[in-house]
Amino acid sequence: MLADSHCHLNYKGLAEDQQAVLARARARVTAMLNISTRESEWDDIVATAEREPDVWATIGIHPNEADTYPDVDAAKLIERARHPRVVGLGESGLDYFRDTSDRARQQASFRAHIAASRETGLPIVVHTRDAEDDTAAIMAEEMGKGAYPGVIHCFTASGAFADKALDMGLYISISGIVTFKNARDLQETAARLPIERLLIETDAPFLAPVPHRGKTGEPGFVADTAQFLADLRGESVEELSRRTAENFHALFAKTRVSGAVA
Repeated sequence: MLADSHCHLNYKGLAEDQQAVLARARARVTAMLNISTRESEWDDIVATAEREPDVWATIGIHPNEADTYPDVDAAKLIERARHPRVVGLGESGLDYFRDTSDRARQQASFRAHIAASRETGLPIVVHTRDAEDDTAAIMAEEMGKGAYPGVIHCFTASGAFADKALDMGLYISISGIVTFKNARDLQETAARLPIERLLIETDAPFLAPVPHRGKTGEPGFVADTAQFLADLRGESVEELSRRTAENFHALFAKTRVSGAVA
């Protein structure tokens, strides 16, 4: 029982052979969340979720795409999120590493996603890279306007940021990066995260974990990250897999009514 809380099944590397990718994943994975980053791909991502009972969709704009889609506001997100297979919003947030979109535009888009999350009750999937202080400040300010659910995806930030996110009631999702030899700080944080707030993901086709590093990532590789995390935390992989899958369905609660839950 494993859930991949963040993958991109419609991206190059997976889309060309999507059925085989899904078949390999299903040997171990019972739920996958297919994440959108551009409005132009929403229809395809939702169609995949309509076709596959163990795949769900999000609607959102990646911060690196914020300049391209300035008209995607909270109202548009709320409207598209009514679809029964759309269970989350994002990924959205701040990316000052690539800095391909104006930072003010990124921040406005991030706030629009949070507003939609607050209105719909659907979790926001947060991307943050080299923008820890601004991400934390915006999340806290918006939380002051009213609570909203969410997850920090592909967590690589500091332990202090993790604590701030946890204090706000958010979940933290760990990717295959945790298996990399140079990820000592992340490993220290991942080892102490409360199990009730922990998710795991692949971010496939990116960030394939050891022993697949350098290959195209697949949702099935979430099992390798789960095994590494279990060993790191001194837990059985069966228990960690079960608890993180339960957390996935608790956070993305719409999965429980929009399709079969294993």
